[in-house]
Amino acid sequence: MSEYVSKPVDKQGFVDWSREEDQIWHDLVSRQLSLVNERACKEYLRGLELLNLPVKRVPQLPEINHILQRETGWKVEPVPALINFDRFFALLAEKKFPVATFLRSREEFDYLQEPDFFHEIFGHCAMLTNPEFARFTETYGKLGRDADSKERVYLARLYWFTVEFGLVREGQGFKIYGGGILSSPGETLYALDDERPVREEFDIQTVLRTPYRIDIMQPAYFFLNDIEHLYQLSQENLMTHVHQAMKAGLLPPLFESKEKTHA
Repeated sequence: MSEYVSKPVDKQGFVDWSREEDQIWHDLVSRQLSLVNERACKEYLRGLELLNLPVKRVPQLPEINHILQRETGWKVEPVPALINFDRFFALLAEKKFPVATFLRSREEFDYLQEPDFFHEIFGHCAMLTNPEFARFTETYGKLGRDADSKERVYLARLYWFTVEFGLVREGQGFKIYGGGILSSPGETLYALDDERPVREEFDIQTVLRTPYRIDIMQPAYFFLNDIEHLYQLSQENLMTHVHQAMKAGLLPPLFESKEKTHA
């Protein structure tokens, strides 16, 4: 259960953010901007420029929607702190990106397991201005909406290793497009600079069969050769890949179980 509660949204789509929340937003954005400029992919940086997010205050949903709808027809949709998979997939299928209207506390400034307003807006919305990324996300939502619970577990890995923690080749190295990385200062550095994680070229079967944990730095990242690959994926029969992965079963995890970690 979430300890956070989303703030109410008025009829115009505005949230009454406090001065303290404006300051937290300012500090989060200021810190992260200094990192992403050299590490984020060009599509993300272009999206960030288009969004022109305020730094001194928390942005309002209509401001984000104005840009997203103009660029790709998407919008952000305010939701409670946690929503179920049915709601999540249904929103994506309708080109609505769920955004919980709460901001992390100062006590959890550096790390938060739950996706807060900063994660969703700063981490994800810039990429939603990109047509290839937006199309992939819409297709993913439609697949998940119609999938059963077992299929959704495999689909979750596809989302995790692309939308949340994806890398893309750019020039002679890698850049980040995953919002889970780009909203985390620690992982933004770790994903590109640390020697420990494995960085593998994206392979749909490997991705669908690779276990992950949400509460650790990722031991493995998968990179695309370009963002257009996501659009190509959206044109494939992804559920055929899911069923093949379900038959093959999971690959060995690259991390210890949570129980062992806390023993």
